[in-house]
Amino acid sequence: MLKLKNVAKFYYNKGLITSGFSKINLEFKIGEFVAITGASGSGKSTLLNVLSGLDSYEEGEMYINGEETSHYTEKDFEEYRRKYVSNIFQNFNLVNSYTVYQNIELVLLLNGYNKKEVKDKIIELLKKVDMYKFKNTKVSKLSGGQKQRVAIARALAKETPIIIADEPTGSLDSNSASKIIQLLSYLAKDKLVIIVTHNFEQVEKYVTRKIIMNDGKVLEDVTLTKVNNSKKDIVCNDFKTISNINKIRLGIRNAFNIKTKFLLILAVFLFLIFAISSEYSFNKNDEYLESIDGYNYYFDSNPKRIIAKKENKTEFNELDYQNINNIIGVNNIIKHDTLLDVAFSFGDKNDEYYLYGHVRDVVNIKAEDLSYGRMPSSKNEIVISGNKDYNYFLSDHPEKLLNMEILTRNDYQEINTGEAFKIVGIILEESSNYDFLNYMGNFTFYGNDEFLEYFSAKTIDTYSTIKQIINNKDYNYLIRFSNLVPKGEAYIDETFSDICKDDNCKNEDMQLNINNIYYSSTLNLKITNTYNNTSIKKLLNIDNYEMVGNYIYINDEEYFNLFKDKNYQISIIVNDDTDLYRVNNELNNLGLDTLVIKDTFYSTGTKEIMGLFKDFLMIGLLIALFFITHFIIKLILKSRNTYYAILRILGSSRKVSKHLLTIELLTVSSLSYLIFLGIIMLTQYGVLKLNLTTMIKYLGLKEYIIIYLITTLMSYLISLRYARKLFKDSTMNTIREEV
Repeated sequence: MLKLKNVAKFYYNKGLITSGFSKINLEFKIGEFVAITGASGSGKSTLLNVLSGLDSYEEGEMYINGEETSHYTEKDFEEYRRKYVSNIFQNFNLVNSYTVYQNIELVLLLNGYNKKEVKDKIIELLKKVDMYKFKNTKVSKLSGGQKQRVAIARALAKETPIIIADEPTGSLDSNSASKIIQLLSYLAKDKLVIIVTHNFEQVEKYVTRKIIMNDGKVLEDVTLTKVNNSKKDIVCNDFKTISNINKIRLGIRNAFNIKTKFLLILAVFLFLIFAISSEYSFNKNDEYLESIDGYNYYFDSNPKRIIAKKENKTEFNELDYQNINNIIGVNNIIKHDTLLDVAFSFGDKNDEYYLYGHVRDVVNIKAEDLSYGRMPSSKNEIVISGNKDYNYFLSDHPEKLLNMEILTRNDYQEINTGEAFKIVGIILEESSNYDFLNYMGNFTFYGNDEFLEYFSAKTIDTYSTIKQIINNKDYNYLIRFSNLVPKGEAYIDETFSDICKDDNCKNEDMQLNINNIYYSSTLNLKITNTYNNTSIKKLLNIDNYEMVGNYIYINDEEYFNLFKDKNYQISIIVNDDTDLYRVNNELNNLGLDTLVIKDTFYSTGTKEIMGLFKDFLMIGLLIALFFITHFIIKLILKSRNTYYAILRILGSSRKVSKHLLTIELLTVSSLSYLIFLGIIMLTQYGVLKLNLTTMIKYLGLKEYIIIYLITTLMSYLISLRYARKLFKDSTMNTIREEV
């Protein structure tokens, strides 16, 4: 049974207390068809809301099967409504964006029915209320009478022991009203049916009991027909909980059912995703600019360069190069790695020009880059480049250098007697795009592989230890080369004669031992000549003995054979700085020891402080974006307050309603993310002309995943925050008040 004992309901509004009804004592049982009538404002609808658990009461006690309910929480009343009560409202409380069929289906899905098994039941109910032909029509397009019949069908679908109806025939014509009242009368044989009506004559011959209310009190309670029912308790159906698949189905349906709402929320999430992505990529770009805003005293400061050697210190072979080139992100391999970090001095034969700079591979330039001349075609032909505004020799008549032959200088800046290199092409660099580091080197000298091997050997020489064994003793004299020394022979300063037998070194055997961190090599020679201040010109074509004496001279070809074709260290240049550390890890996996040049840059130490500051800014931005997004979505979702109140009326718990809200927002946020990815992809392939270069450059798979997780988390938190506000009050207060 359902019983009220001295129950009172009050409303609080801006400090004022008004009474809905007071001191109500009523008892209802199964089989009764009760009509409550009275003037407007007499408390009839308020009484129905309390009886159906949609509204709270402040005094007295309401009993359900003898159990007190004054201690009930909103969750308890949700369970009561789900199991015991079906409502028919004067203002319908239908979901206007759903079809007629979907409105009936909704209550069944919420109460654990399977989507497939409810079809026949829904069709039967729609036929019973004469609404079958409108089953696929949206409720918003129906008349008031048609909406009322849908509301009645929905109430009947739930099959609860109590049906509470507020003016169920108010919008119906007399014929339709009569049919509905007859139907309710029929249902009342094994249910409790309570209706509010202004037209008692319409229901008089069907109801078993009449209650008249006035000014919040019961004036009259008359039994018109005695009900013979032995049931004392109200027996409810044991409904199941909505399945997860139906939650997902309803959540996705809710995401798209109102186009304007969907598009607005979609736009908000797109803004959120692009804001997060932009801030992240701009931070990454700033980090990159800071990372290359440094310098290194020892290495060529290319921030995309990785120096590599094999862990076992053996030479690189073609298979090694192939494996490295197979790594995604590798741009090219520089085999003559040591040339990147050293500079060389050159001069003409008359010693009028002094040229200083770096040696590079000619493949790095094209014929159209040349300001004068042509591309080289042999080992001894080179192209030089320099800045015309900062270089003395290029600022005025640079063509004078064309076809000039230059030679390398030795440690004392004397012209060597080695090979000459002919300048066949000149590149004049503009100040606006000139590399400051190359400016410091003054020139860049471009040549072919043989040219590079020549200078690579000279570089390896400087990193090697060369010792001589003469007369079974070790010596450490400096070695120089000349094409005037025959192969297999060596010329030494006659001041070294005391190391030989009888102070005569001619025809003495000499062994050169070369050692460096990678390999050792040996060359057997015979000392065939000694030189002094007067004979050095004849033997070696050197004028100044004081500057170049005290050396051992050997054949230049044999000298370079000691060092060339020995490739133990290389540099790998990556396509983009975002590939740098991934490529470095893959090189390590190939068994290579590596050094990332960018990690060697010297800085002032402010990077760490700025990094922390930017991290705090990023966190602050995320928090600000969350509250901005929450505020806008809350405004958009205000139109959904009634929908979620209807869910609770139909028996949905707060938990289920929160899940549906969360699924709705996650669906839209995920779709926004897919659109974001589509925009990025179309921009990357040039279909869309958008300025997203920085974003495309710095967003990789990891970043895309992180951005999606952040967006998903924000969607979830927004749904929780909104739901907490939405479900904090009773169902009727939620409908009456704005959240």
